[in-house]
Amino acid sequence: MEGLIRPGSRAWVSTVPENSPRKLRYTLEMLKVKGRYIGVNTSLPDDLGETIVRAGKVPGLRRFRSLRREVRYGDNSRIDMLLTQGQRLHYLEVKNCHLVYPDGGAYFPDSVSTRAAKHLDELSAVIEAGNKASVLFTVQRDDAQFVRPSDLHDPYFAQTARRAQRSGVRFFAACFGPSLEGFQFLGLRPVRFGHYPLAPLERYRGERIAYSGWIRRGGRNRTADAES
Repeated sequence: MEGLIRPGSRAWVSTVPENSPRKLRYTLEMLKVKGRYIGVNTSLPDDLGETIVRAGKVPGLRRFRSLRREVRYGDNSRIDMLLTQGQRLHYLEVKNCHLVYPDGGAYFPDSVSTRAAKHLDELSAVIEAGNKASVLFTVQRDDAQFVRPSDLHDPYFAQTARRAQRSGVRFFAACFGPSLEGFQFLGLRPVRFGHYPLAPLERYRGERIAYSGWIRRGGRNRTADAES
């Protein structure tokens, strides 16, 4: 949530079903920050991803006989979508991204995510076993021009992403424009794996630090492991 926790910003929430065991009775869906709508529900990207896959918007994922969600695989993991393509399976992992810097780049993750790196290693193993594997970043805001693995926030994840890409895992990024009426698919964006200077990003992060995350007891900033 880097840069998004701004006092005075409008927020939209949805209510949890009455029979849900959840203690929190609302889900944060969307924020309006500096005039821009930003989707922040980390459960929604799976639905957005399935929608554009079924609509044939993602190259390499246009032809399949079946599509299943949340299928167990690897080391006690679940793949977001499992497609049957001919005699092979295609494992598709969906990652949520809502951090965009002034350089036009959407960066994932915005905090350390050992879980996300583990998923990439498991997708590389899928490739070695003779199947297919892809990652789909979903950017829930309209100003992303490209997507990068973030060397600033999680250098290990960035290293793992580059290694997975070299092993044959394909990476895609889909940009969506949120509004009160719904989400509009704005097209695919390039995923860039080349190395880049960190100094500009450090400055961007520093400018947003007052509006990032929340404060733990004792005054320490909490750095949560990203869930997507």
